[in-house]
Amino acid sequence: MTGRSGTGGRRRVPRIRIALATAAAFVVAGSGVQATAQPDPAPAQPAVPNLTWSDCQGGFECANAEVPLDYRDPQGRKLTLAVIRKKAPDQGLKKGTLFLQPGGPGNSGVDFVRNNYADLPARLKDSFDVFGYDVRGVARSSQVECWDDATYTAAVRAAKGVPGPGAYEEAVRQGAAFDRACQDRAGELRPYIGTGYVARDVDLLRQALGEEQLTYYGRSFGSYIGTVYAAMYPERVRALVLDGAYDPRRYAHRPYAYDRPQYLALDGAMSRFLDWCRTDQATCGFGDGDPRAAFEKLKADLDANPVPTANGGQANGYTLVYRLLFNINEGKVIWPSLGAALRKAQQRDNTSFLLRPPSPASYDFLNPNIAVECVDKDYPSSPGRLKRQVTRNAEAAPLLGPALAYGPPLYDHQHATTCAQWTGDKPSRYAGPFRAEGSAPILILGTTGDPDTPYQDAVALSRQLDNGRLLTFRAEGHTAFGRSACATDAVTGYLVDGTVPARGTACADETQPPAATPKKAPTGTTLTELRNGVNERHDLLGTTPR
Repeated sequence: MTGRSGTGGRRRVPRIRIALATAAAFVVAGSGVQATAQPDPAPAQPAVPNLTWSDCQGGFECANAEVPLDYRDPQGRKLTLAVIRKKAPDQGLKKGTLFLQPGGPGNSGVDFVRNNYADLPARLKDSFDVFGYDVRGVARSSQVECWDDATYTAAVRAAKGVPGPGAYEEAVRQGAAFDRACQDRAGELRPYIGTGYVARDVDLLRQALGEEQLTYYGRSFGSYIGTVYAAMYPERVRALVLDGAYDPRRYAHRPYAYDRPQYLALDGAMSRFLDWCRTDQATCGFGDGDPRAAFEKLKADLDANPVPTANGGQANGYTLVYRLLFNINEGKVIWPSLGAALRKAQQRDNTSFLLRPPSPASYDFLNPNIAVECVDKDYPSSPGRLKRQVTRNAEAAPLLGPALAYGPPLYDHQHATTCAQWTGDKPSRYAGPFRAEGSAPILILGTTGDPDTPYQDAVALSRQLDNGRLLTFRAEGHTAFGRSACATDAVTGYLVDGTVPARGTACADETQPPAATPKKAPTGTTLTELRNGVNERHDLLGTTPR
């Protein structure tokens, strides 16, 4: 998640003019003879950005890249993208440039490179210049803002962990209000933030860096950007890693079918955590023998009597759900700390990282998260279908689902009530096909207990791609690279040497919960409470235990 101190401010994009095509054939007056139509000129090609690099501390170099705002008018208005790189120490030995793409949509690629470079395997740092950028509409690249901080704060404060009567209708009303705000505050940018245009940007950046083909690691939503790039430019793929992958057909064309497994995966992960709490009460420390019942009671109690926070806000059951939504992504290594934080919440101790309400840094992430997916996805506009689908998802995922389904415009699970009401042109949306016929081998990573991008999505993508290869990580948590030595080694070998893991390869080396609650993170790990609790949702790769 991108904080204010890292965005360089929010920039509004000036109103644009779209060039219209004119007729090529005409009738010569009085002659009765139709003139021969002139052949259409070759379509104008967008200019490759000229990158002027300057030092931006820590050995990193930064630059700005000018790309078309609307690729239908490639010589028209421009959009400025912020980019960053760190060069390989021996330029004579490097193989090229490695693009790192974070999740989201909404996370900063500039911050992703800066925050994760030190923990990358040495072979990657030696073999590549490591490159990242803020995609259009995110952070330093014309941040999208639909709801301002005050509006978001009021909506989140009013939301409930256990929604009551009228919650669905309020969610629909808020979705419509968010749509109107996007039109009013970001109307000149919002048609152009879809992933089809993002992939075009990636190809221009590839050319600007002098790379004949793309070498790329994308996690979570970054995997979808990589999928679209491969579909559009299969011959330009050198090596793509898609970690925590999306099922692209469902995402783009059947979003309700895409949403439901996300609800089930998130609630499944929470359920397995609570089951562990029941079986290892001494380590978990939450639930008094029935953690599931204790969790349901805690949500209701916090709704009825919110806990004052240190900054003058308040935390309720919705706050709890919001923090669990992201922190559960860390996998089993976080479970003891989740148990301790839930116990603190029971005691109304506002130092629990699960009782920190979303902040302005959260909203900088959530605004483009919603807007991008509303452009990418094709939700049916039927109000009846919307209500049926949202209600069913809430019922199917009782632990966390109702708060998300009936809450304000937020993260993936809550997009339907906003996106089903979205209006306007979507020229930047990519609709397929997704086969990437003729590409080099593409490595897909799927984690069996992933609460954010369900494992079956990675399986589906591996089958849809013409040359996809699936590597399975048998574990809890979101994504695999950096959390599994086995997966990290496979990714490194593939990116450096092009070595594809054998079919059916599976890794099963997830770090297990310690036998007793640790006073600090186990060696080789970073507990999410220090990242998502205090520093919001910075997109960090896990540090692989060795």
